[in-house]
Amino acid sequence: MHTEGAASRISHETAAPSVSPLSADAFKTPYRDPIWDGPTDPILVSDHLTGEWVLFYTQRRATETGLTGVEWVHGTAIGMARSSDGGLNWQYQGTLDGLVPPGTELPATLWAPDVVRIGDQWIMYLTVLGGVRTDWTGNASIVQLTSPDLVTWEFLGSIDLKSPRVIDAAVALCGHGLHRLWYKDESRGSNTYSAVSRTPADPSSWVLEGLTIAGRPHEGPKVFKLDGQFWMIVDEWRGQAIYRSEDASGGWTRQENSDGLILTAPETADGGPVAGRHADVVPLEATADGKERALIVYFTHPHWNGEDIDAMAADPKTHLSHVRAAVLEVHNGDLVCTNI
Repeated sequence: MHTEGAASRISHETAAPSVSPLSADAFKTPYRDPIWDGPTDPILVSDHLTGEWVLFYTQRRATETGLTGVEWVHGTAIGMARSSDGGLNWQYQGTLDGLVPPGTELPATLWAPDVVRIGDQWIMYLTVLGGVRTDWTGNASIVQLTSPDLVTWEFLGSIDLKSPRVIDAAVALCGHGLHRLWYKDESRGSNTYSAVSRTPADPSSWVLEGLTIAGRPHEGPKVFKLDGQFWMIVDEWRGQAIYRSEDASGGWTRQENSDGLILTAPETADGGPVAGRHADVVPLEATADGKERALIVYFTHPHWNGEDIDAMAADPKTHLSHVRAAVLEVHNGDLVCTNI
């Protein structure tokens, strides 16, 4: 990782500290990447070795000059920040080393990690593209890496999903001890597809299931359990669409309330609504009366209110992004945000 003293943060000879509870006010001050000011696709995990919360994200080159087309979203690294106070304040840690698979065309493009604790190791599911492009072309694959400490990463292999362009991995434990991988297949309508495994640390173990969420193109699936039910959110670029399932194996139905959308306008720009994009969901401590809650962590473009990234204005500040959060609860059977 490109940061001073990273290795010294981890001590295996002392008792592991407890992780501070994640605050419902986490990201009240939005997180901004200090290098390129373009953090997207946030993932939040608790580090039992340091007692901190760790934020991973795609480090878009939002303030880089002299680029054309969508070069600024290519050639990206994975940024990392840490919080010791439940997500209220964040300290940038640099970018992760060791994520580029052997044989990848350089400079590599790394997008949208998901980081999951499986057994005694961390597994990262990462989108990788070779090279830097001015448009949305080129092959993209999802690969797996493993780490004992969230700092050093070892390549495990690529997942064969029978498609030349798959991105935005999300992995969760479902019923019957099975793990599922959901992802966006850009060669098949930009819809959500899935694969299943009993040994998810093995990249060769994934078995393709097929189409999960059809219809309007979308990306960034995330599956989680709240109030006794599985939920999936997907980014429709106009807010997060909500689906529910009894066991996450299928049968996903869209929420009817508010066209099935949340985070349609957590902020505004030039008088227009700015939607919450590509999100993660992390459990929070229950309320005093025992009601389950979760934190949805997402990004926005605070100076741009469009849906199609190709139609961004020439003003460079439209590329800027930051990471925000809101609290999720289930009210009368519907998933809602309670503190935007």
